[in-house]
Amino acid sequence: MPELIVTNFNRNFTGVSATAAGVVRVQMGRYDMALAGVGLPGCPAPISRAEARALSRTPPPNRAFTIWHVRRNTEMRAAIWARDVLGLPIRIVFTSAAQRRHSAFPRWLIARMDAVIATTEAAATFVPHVRAVVPHGVDCARFHPAPDRAAAWAKTGFGGTCGVATIGRIRPEKGSDRFVAAMIELLPRCPGVTALLIGRAAKSDQRFLDGLKQQIAAADLTDRIMFPGEVAPDALPALMRTLSVVVQLPRYEGYGMAPLEGMASGVPFVATDAGYYDSFSCGGGCGVIVPEDAPAETAAAIERLLSAPQSHGAMARAAREAAQTRFSIEVEADGIGAVYEILWSGA
Repeated sequence: MPELIVTNFNRNFTGVSATAAGVVRVQMGRYDMALAGVGLPGCPAPISRAEARALSRTPPPNRAFTIWHVRRNTEMRAAIWARDVLGLPIRIVFTSAAQRRHSAFPRWLIARMDAVIATTEAAATFVPHVRAVVPHGVDCARFHPAPDRAAAWAKTGFGGTCGVATIGRIRPEKGSDRFVAAMIELLPRCPGVTALLIGRAAKSDQRFLDGLKQQIAAADLTDRIMFPGEVAPDALPALMRTLSVVVQLPRYEGYGMAPLEGMASGVPFVATDAGYYDSFSCGGGCGVIVPEDAPAETAAAIERLLSAPQSHGAMARAAREAAQTRFSIEVEADGIGAVYEILWSGA
């Protein structure tokens, strides 16, 4: 019987899916575990919810119960049903990244968790039962620097001599319009730079996307601000290490993995003070925090990085080192494992 069941019920590969997958790939070597729901790249073949319940009917050897690690409302509901209605010997751990007050139903669900892991100190203030603050980590084996960034960028076929990108759903909350405004400021002064908006827009955001493309066309930059669409999870690391700067300007972000994945790839970032970005920056050694709705200041920060190869190289090396020593996926798995052991010990 597995001692750990990790749930993933969302068929779309989201930021939550990516962070869960990274942890599971480490946990595979540490626990007798199963993944329930939808498959994740590089992880064990998933079992069904019914199979997860069946495997939890009997406690695993040397454990009083199986731990279910959940990350979404649907997963909390399924785990609560298994524990409280079916009476299965399980305990539920929930990871919370939101840096804002949850609505009523999620609050009801979270209050019934056996342990909550917050990803930031700010997130911990919005949920009960917090046993630990464990920042998300990055897989530094998958995300690593390119031997020759310029050559790697040239192979992408996007044009120009270097690339900058923002990564995530194309919508107002993610600040896609802020990125476009900054690029319209920057690109006329930096003829070798190509800008990418990596991600897709939902149907509800199609008008927003059309507006961005109209602004870009009016600035005569259609061939330099590009929309490659959503990049498959397995293809993202290779594209990430071709970039020179990752730019994330969201209006809200619970955590935000893109700057961290860039750091592991030896790519500095420019970002607003959202998510965990200020901590990632390590006091400005790994990234630059810029004001909100400040395209000129954002463009200037990117230009300073791109125009000073030695400073850029030093920041890239510092970013990689910080990712390895402070924000690796192994460090995250260690923190999560400590919470599991507290529960199993009965503390």
